[in-house]
Amino acid sequence: MPTRYFLCHREDLEVGAMRAFRVGGVQIVLCRTRDAFHALRDLCPHHGAHLSQGRLTGTNLPSAVGELVYGRDGEVLRCPRHGWEIDVLSGRSLHDPERKRVKVYRVVEQGDDVLVEMDAR
Repeated sequence: MPTRYFLCHREDLEVGAMRAFRVGGVQIVLCRTRDAFHALRDLCPHHGAHLSQGRLTGTNLPSAVGELVYGRDGEVLRCPRHGWEIDVLSGRSLHDPERKRVKVYRVVEQGDDVLVEMDAR
């Protein structure tokens, strides 16, 4: 059964921001998108950099030849080392979504508190 751990209050993290936490010996990064909070393991699957030192941004979307369409603003976490893009909603790499991914943890909001659910160790 998962255990809930307090991370912060809602107002402690602005929309578009992220922050690293250590919970039960695991380093996680909490990201706030327009609609919700998302918690992921703070480790890039490419070379192990701390994702919390990267940027929360968007990415180019599929589009016509010669056209660049930017989207998913605030839903893509870009690794600080090599720029790998991680989808904060699913934890999947945008480069290799079937094989490269980051563990995602369930976030629960109770009133003003933001908590993460993790399996007890």
